[in-house]
Amino acid sequence: MKTEKLSFKRRTRIDYFVNYLLFFSVVIAFITLASLIIDIFSDGWKWFDWQFFNSYPSRKPELAGIKAAFYGTIWVMSITALLSIPIGISTALYLEMFADDSKFNKFIKVNISNLAGVPSIIYGIIGMAIFVEFFQMGRVILAGALTMTLLILPIIIIASQEAIKQVPSYYMDAALALGATKWQAVVKVILPQSIPGMVSGFILAMSRAIGESAPMIAISALVYITFLPEGPLDRFTVMPIQIYNWISQPQDDFRGIAAAGIILLLIMLLSLNSLAIFLRDYFQRRN
Repeated sequence: MKTEKLSFKRRTRIDYFVNYLLFFSVVIAFITLASLIIDIFSDGWKWFDWQFFNSYPSRKPELAGIKAAFYGTIWVMSITALLSIPIGISTALYLEMFADDSKFNKFIKVNISNLAGVPSIIYGIIGMAIFVEFFQMGRVILAGALTMTLLILPIIIIASQEAIKQVPSYYMDAALALGATKWQAVVKVILPQSIPGMVSGFILAMSRAIGESAPMIAISALVYITFLPEGPLDRFTVMPIQIYNWISQPQDDFRGIAAAGIILLLIMLLSLNSLAIFLRDYFQRRN
């Protein structure tokens, strides 16, 4: 009995220690994040005005703005969304609902999971080799969007697969028992039920893509653009590249402008995450 009591006390002490350790880890992470955000806002808020939004990049800090990079980011993300949504959802539906357990399909599933952990710069090199050089697209918006599509497709596919798995199996059984074909059951029953998880996964994938600079450095490599892109075959730059360029400038004022760019990027990321939460709750209420 004494041995059991000592063992119980030891486990209780270890449990308390681990809980406190995790709590302090969260506190340290939160304090670090808060200090970074405060520092960014203190440096960049005075530059965060209409002139900053409505000006092109310049070598003079007082004239520099993020207009070209902002519109370039919108172009790249819009085309990326149009390409990645149907491909990602279709692939997830096939792998979960129609693919058999053959070795080839298992190989595909495993490698999709592996691709989600590949460093983003690798996708930039692949995009430059395939889209820019092999297909002779040049360093244009379409090449950047295709590269970002490759980057986020594994994330979207995995999130969509998990959303499909969350749908109870008796939904499919009931639809088939009522005379629906498998395709009809998937489209009319399984897909609507899994939309909340799919939407959340897609927007979180877009949140990652919008802040990536490594692939765009390989594809765009432009920072001083004094025009707005008018189509997918125009040259472009994006916000992470522009921010990186400002930070590397010798003038101290460019640090403040870079902080203003980071503030705008944070607002866009938080807006996307908020939209993911809203859409998930909306579709859950509808279902």
